[in-house]
Amino acid sequence: MPGRVLVLGAHPCPESFNTALYNTVTQSLSQAGWELDRCHLYEEGFDPVLSEAERRGYHETDSNTAPVQAYVDRLRAADAMVMVFPVWNFGYPAILKGFLDRVFLPGVSFRLEEGKVMPNLRNIRKLAAVTTYGGTRRRALLAGDPPRHCVKRAVWHVCRPDKLKYLALYDMNRATDHKRGQFLQRVGREMEAF
Repeated sequence: MPGRVLVLGAHPCPESFNTALYNTVTQSLSQAGWELDRCHLYEEGFDPVLSEAERRGYHETDSNTAPVQAYVDRLRAADAMVMVFPVWNFGYPAILKGFLDRVFLPGVSFRLEEGKVMPNLRNIRKLAAVTTYGGTRRRALLAGDPPRHCVKRAVWHVCRPDKLKYLALYDMNRATDHKRGQFLQRVGREMEAF
């Protein structure tokens, strides 16, 4: 049964293929009955910089959420999360990395029990990433494919969702219109069945 889904977008250019993916994700989820929380980080002017004061108060779970409370509330209200982003320099765009640094806080995404990180976003029942890589899958593998591992290990760990999808289009630098179109269709189908 669909619920509320937080869709994180992280590309600065509205004419980009990544924005087309973001729009396909949101349209498909909406058609499938999900209640959308469209969180396009660039459009919202999200500040990805973790300040000195935030870092010093990072483990103070009574107050660490204050600078990003609205985003924490949106995350806690979600039943699912979909991250739509390009892979740049074998990592997340800085704005998405900053979102994870500033919003996935102790007491929000995880809690520490005897020094062990325990999942704290159990409200997120479904998790997906939709992404593009400039290089080939082989090249990503040779670099260790950090974005895939971050989603499938780190983000997964703090949510422990029932369902996880990682949809990636590799070799964007040489992708034809046909290949991009096929990927858009695949993303649409996957999100309708999400």
